[in-house]
Amino acid sequence: MRQAFSKYFSRYKKLPRNVFLLSFVSLLNDTSSEIIYPLMPAFLALTLGASPFAIGAIEGAAETTASLLKLFSGYLSDKFAKRKLPVIFGYALSSLVRPLLALVTSWRQVLFVRLTDRVGKGIRGAPRDALLAADVDPDQRGLAFGFNRAADHLGAVIGPLIAFLLISFFASNAEIPSAEDYKYLFLIASVPVIIGLLVIVFFVKEDGRREIESIRESTRIKFSLADFDSNFKRFLVVISVFTLSNSTDAFLLLRAQETGIAPAMLPLLWMALHITKVASSLIGGDLSDRIGRKTLIVAGWILYALVYLAFAFVQSAFQSWLLFIIYGIYFGLTEGTEKALVADLVPDEKRGTAFGLYSLAFGITVLPASLIFGGLWTTFGASVAFTASAILSIIAALFLLTIDTRRKI
Repeated sequence: MRQAFSKYFSRYKKLPRNVFLLSFVSLLNDTSSEIIYPLMPAFLALTLGASPFAIGAIEGAAETTASLLKLFSGYLSDKFAKRKLPVIFGYALSSLVRPLLALVTSWRQVLFVRLTDRVGKGIRGAPRDALLAADVDPDQRGLAFGFNRAADHLGAVIGPLIAFLLISFFASNAEIPSAEDYKYLFLIASVPVIIGLLVIVFFVKEDGRREIESIRESTRIKFSLADFDSNFKRFLVVISVFTLSNSTDAFLLLRAQETGIAPAMLPLLWMALHITKVASSLIGGDLSDRIGRKTLIVAGWILYALVYLAFAFVQSAFQSWLLFIIYGIYFGLTEGTEKALVADLVPDEKRGTAFGLYSLAFGITVLPASLIFGGLWTTFGASVAFTASAILSIIAALFLLTIDTRRKI
């Protein structure tokens, strides 16, 4: 058994240096954002008086903004053969605006801050993924992206733990934090992302030889979907269909709160989710290299449907805890695998644009998904909203079976 584990983890030692550095930055950034995120639904609903529809609008608009910008930043990183510069700028913007959450007094101000923060994410996202994929062998892409997602989710374990400890020991009321308590939490949350920015600036390197080759190729790089084959285009459509079922996780936290989980316990629930994400991402990325990307993504989407169907009828806090833990497996099976599949389906000089298009396919439907889900919840109740999402995700999984996932390189 020990030899099997040693052989398994020895594969990680062969990954390029940039994979580890970029993953460490992801860990720090997610530590920062996940101090905030699990408390945001309760902060919006209880402190600022926002409705489920408003919460869906905030998170949906934020993610759509990020996804749309990833398209442009990915294309420009291909065109000018510069991956690192937009990554630096994106993290810098997030580090500047995130502390402003400490000053908000209405949900509309939260919307402005979240949109600006997601602009930073949109600028850095696709170039970072292309930078990560640049030096990785094709048969290790799933491993590399799985490791990156695991590091990202580890930050989402550390962040909620910090939030819980701060609430428990320093907040005026551990059950329902005050507006002043949230202010201090949001300020502290800014520190890790600043450290991550310094790591990017001083330690992450971009291969100059790759830049020269990319510049030679750049005259053929166009800001057009026409440069990609029909198979990749079908994949983007399928991603869009699935995303219509995939509204913001803020609704899951809201649902958990309805089953009796106190606001102060939500960071621990969020932490438990991400512990599962860490473990399943390490396994899922490597597994996709071995058994195939499509098989793993279909399995993940079906699991997602089953979890959402269960959330439609959840009745106790214990059941919510259990479902959150199972929900984490879906991310481990799909997140890194989908990005590895994007890298498989397109040539290197177009990967920035391809990752941007992948994010666009997500972004054009994530806002409608959250608005529709919030509208269904408000009008018909949570059970109808969760059931509808489950049905749509099964349809997307069936469509994915039509995609040819053979590698182009």
